[in-house]
Amino acid sequence: MPHDGQPLPSPVISDLLAVTRDALPVCEALLDAAKAAIGARVAPSGKVDATLLETDQYPVHGLAWLATYVESLRQIQGWAERLQAEGRFGQMEQLIHQIAFGEYLDQIAGGIPMNQGEIVRLSDLGVSADLVSGAAGQLRAQGNTDAARMALVALMRDNQGRATFGATGLDDELEMIRDQFRRYADEQVLPHAHEWHLKDALIPMEVIENLSEMGVFGLTIPEEFGGLGMSKSAMVVVSEELSRGYIGVGSLGTRTEIAAELILCGGTQEQKEHWLPKLASGEILPTAVFTEPNTGSDLGALRTKAVKQGEDWVINGNKTWITHAARTHVMTVLARTIPDTTDYRGLSMFLAEKTPGTDTAPFVDPGLSGGEIEVLGYRGMKEYTVNFDDFRVAGDNLLGGVEGQGFKQLMQTFESARIQTAARAIGVAQNALEVAMQYAEDRKQFGRALIEFPRVAAKLAMMAVEIMVARQLTYFSAREKDADRRCDLEAGMAKLLGARVAWAAADNGLQIHGGNGFALEYPISRILCDARILNIFEGAGEIQAQVIARRLL
Repeated sequence: MPHDGQPLPSPVISDLLAVTRDALPVCEALLDAAKAAIGARVAPSGKVDATLLETDQYPVHGLAWLATYVESLRQIQGWAERLQAEGRFGQMEQLIHQIAFGEYLDQIAGGIPMNQGEIVRLSDLGVSADLVSGAAGQLRAQGNTDAARMALVALMRDNQGRATFGATGLDDELEMIRDQFRRYADEQVLPHAHEWHLKDALIPMEVIENLSEMGVFGLTIPEEFGGLGMSKSAMVVVSEELSRGYIGVGSLGTRTEIAAELILCGGTQEQKEHWLPKLASGEILPTAVFTEPNTGSDLGALRTKAVKQGEDWVINGNKTWITHAARTHVMTVLARTIPDTTDYRGLSMFLAEKTPGTDTAPFVDPGLSGGEIEVLGYRGMKEYTVNFDDFRVAGDNLLGGVEGQGFKQLMQTFESARIQTAARAIGVAQNALEVAMQYAEDRKQFGRALIEFPRVAAKLAMMAVEIMVARQLTYFSAREKDADRRCDLEAGMAKLLGARVAWAAADNGLQIHGGNGFALEYPISRILCDARILNIFEGAGEIQAQVIARRLL
């Protein structure tokens, strides 16, 4: 920021990359100590005890958050070193890097916010660490300073035309994909998103047709089945940019991503050949039908039943929180087919065909009914209850042709779904940052633009920093998936952090708007509502932390 007409000297730490590199082993040693301490409490025999895991849930989840922070610092370090090697580690990137290290080290030392009012401290984990001396101490003292934040925001003001604040570290092909979808979001989505939200309207079919023509629905489906055969990294970039326009548009591809993964991983060759080309082209739209009113995240306790009658199956039961259920053509339905089972081993997955409905008549097939669930945000596809009353499904549409594989088949999709959800979170957070920054530039108070006030600028700086941290963690999880390595841990971390970052960005963006942010006419009110769902769907934050911790232990 200007000061007495002169720019302030750079607050970037000297030999920054060496300092941050030296700080990482301290964090990694701390994580190892925390794993050992928590392991001794919940796995005294070497195997995790489920009862002890539940009893010690707070520190167990704290371990998940600590691990997420350590992995985040690893990935932001990798990002910085790659940019340095390419000659692209400029002052903006350096400031983002050092602020991220300074802030996350401070939080590790003083308390990591798992949620509002839920701060996990090292004492909760049964460990302590010297984060005062050495590289860690230097970064805590000099990393996230007021001068660093002000310098970062000054650079952000000079670079508002950039797709992101700071180089993302992606290759040229992925950046070209970003540019294409950013332009589409700017021209065809952002001008209409708030109106769709306020009217609680379904996203126009024209948008779906556009996305189909652009290859969104076949993005990661192999070319042999009519798709583009692109990487999960490409899927992340597309989801990020479309969600920056409107989370509903960015989430349209999620339905196809889940359905295609189910069929690719668990379907017969005939099912792959029949369904995948139609999904890839957008000829058919799918919806995921898993959740039930009384089970929530406990999918193993599902009660919806499917019984074989002749060659077909007959489904009875009730489902809820079914996204885009009305105008889709096929439902991936999880139902219990094996009698006398009460857990996940009795579940099977079906590709249940249906007739697309309308806003006024969402369900038109015999044996199918339901209604809209009115929601705060995430409105563009709408949420529904779906009731099955002797609803018939063709016998050939049992996924894989084998009963009892439904839960396993669903688990195989979670990596991709959570990576994609993390990408959606980044897009929502980026939208919040851009909207808030524009408002802070335009709004004058006491003769100055809001952005010139240090606490407003600090909010914007921390949004940019945390978005980049979450972005790099998400890109890493996508690269692991593309390399065909197990990445449920990395995908879970990306989703866990991304959801919190999106909510913080939206909340701070609204705060910058002041009273106007509380008015429905301002887009930030919609962004806040949209951001809130990210910590709930595709694995609530608490469930996500439980899964991460269990994998660590």
